Formats: sequence, structure tokens, C-alpha cells
Amino acid sequence: MEVNELERLVHGREGAVSAAFPALMRKVYVWMAMALVITGICAYGVATSPNLLQILYGNRATIWILLIAELGLVFYTTARIDKLSLATATTLFAIYSALNGVTLSSIFLVYSMASIAKVFFITAGTFGAMALYGYFTRTDLSRIGNILFMALIGLIIATVVNVFLRSPMFDLILSYIGVAIFVGLTAWDSQKIKQMLLLQPDLGETAQKFALMGALTLYLDFINLFLYLLRIFGNRE
Repeated sequence: MEVNELERLVHGREGAVSAAFPALMRKVYVWMAMALVITGICAYGVATSPNLLQILYGNRATIWILLIAELGLVFYTTARIDKLSLATATTLFAIYSALNGVTLSSIFLVYSMASIAKVFFITAGTFGAMALYGYFTRTDLSRIGNILFMALIGLIIATVVNVFLRSPMFDLILSYIGVAIFVGLTAWDSQKIKQMLLLQPDLGETAQKFALMGALTLYLDFINLFLYLLRIFGNRE
């Protein structure tokens, strides 16, 4: 498929924004890496603390409160990004990363450390390859991206259904589907972020907030891809 109208506009403005664009793209991946580090530290810290584990898993309501808080932070930050300062938005992103690390601490109780490390590197390689593809391809991925987004909604519904069915085979099938969806979404999101940042005229706060939202999007792609791959390749303790 040929490049769309937005891409033609982007290519026409590349010269004008070339000074700002590389710095904005670096910020995307610096913020994403920062969030992954925070998540990893918090997850491991909770998993190695018996007291924190008791607080977290001693009452099922605690997990639900944390999950609701995470969703609330994402929705609030996304909806209010125009009104939030860059410092506030960055702080909310860091808090979300920490909360996500706390809820993900359970993977250290379920899977061996070796398999977690192995799957992390598999995820990093897969994510990197698809992000590069999305960045460099001249194919318009928007139609595929829209299909993948609808597939993601179906995946969420099917996952909720399987909570009641408790079918290990169905769960494995959903894991493979989840990997396919987030592999595609990584490429699509990478292309969208590039197009969005190429249109930013400078390194002002508005442009940096766009970069921060791009970092959040890619962070979510990475985490979900990692979790689905862990279900497939992870060795349980």
C-alpha cells in the first residue's frame, strides 16, 4: 500500500523538523526504558520481601485496588495530557510503572528466574525488530493496526470468559494470539509515534508530552508481549 496523506505531509516537513525529531525519539525510548527499570525493580523488590508479599496477597482486595489504580492512572493521564504539565505527566507515568511492578511481582513466584530472564531477552529482540520495522517501513500500517485493535478487544473478552472456563488449552491459544496481536501493534505504534513526532515543530513541552505518550504506548506493548511470551515459554517453579 502507498503512503497515505499524513505520510506525504510528514515527508514534506522532515527537513523542517529534523533538529527536533531525533531528540524527541530519544526521549520516547529513554522514558520507556526508565519505566521498564522501575517496573522490574519494584516487581523483584516485592517478590523478595515476605512482608510485602503478605500485604499484597494476604487480602485479595489489595490486588484489585492496585489494578483499578493502574487503569485509573492510564485513563487519567491519557485524557488529561493536554492540561497536565510535563513534570506531572512524567511523575504519573513513573507511579504507574511502579504500581505495575508491584502487581507483576507474582511472576517471580510462578516462574523460574532463568526463564523470566530468557523470555525478557526474547521479548526485547522481538520488540526491537518490530519497532524498527514500523519505523522504517513505507507501508501504511493503519488499516492493519485498526484490525489488531479490534482483535485486542476480542482477546480481552475471551480472556475474561476463560477466567470462568479455566481451560489451560484455551489459555495457551489466547497466549499465541496475544503475541501475534502485540507484535503487530508494536510495529503500528512505532509508525504512529514517528509520524506524530515528525510533525512537532520544536522541543517544547507539548512535543515532549507527545513523546511521553508514545513511551507509555510502547511500554504497554512491551509488557503485554512479555507476559504472553512468558505464558508460552516460561518454566514454572
